[in-house]
Amino acid sequence: MTRLDGGRGVALMLAILSTAAAAAAAPRAAPGRAPAVQSVLDCRKIADGVQRLACFDSAVAAMANAEATGDLITVDRAQRRAARHQAFGLSLPSLAFLDRGEKPEEVDRITAKVAAASLNPYGKWIVRLDDGAVWRQIDDNAVDRPPHRGSVAEIRRASLGSYTMKLDGQFAIRVHRDN
Repeated sequence: MTRLDGGRGVALMLAILSTAAAAAAAPRAAPGRAPAVQSVLDCRKIADGVQRLACFDSAVAAMANAEATGDLITVDRAQRRAARHQAFGLSLPSLAFLDRGEKPEEVDRITAKVAAASLNPYGKWIVRLDDGAVWRQIDDNAVDRPPHRGSVAEIRRASLGSYTMKLDGQFAIRVHRDN
């Protein structure tokens, strides 16, 4: 082990660690508006009614074209929630826009119905939800009442990127999403 010179190495290490911690704790910046949407919003600034209407007509035509060509995709709150529900538990950082405007308790958990549940050869539960997601138990905790088709699964984001699942309100088991 190498000794760092005169305490400067320790100070440097602490500075690096604090910078890394601050970066990890900083909230993600929301993606900017699509240019096609921004151009429509910019039309509101025009005082003259005729020019404003011409601006809106042009900007809306450009927006419709962008949507038709796939350059712009609109997603409402219900569609975002459905996509976030389907992707819950997968490492997909590029889908962070799905969380915009949601409360943390809505982002950090889902509730779904169990479509099927079985024990693997090691005595751990494999739970398939009604949306097709497959979750595998990774701890050794026992489940008092076995899950079945129609059971309610509440899955929450836990520490260090892990997840817990309560089945029909029982004690939580630690789980990992397989698909």
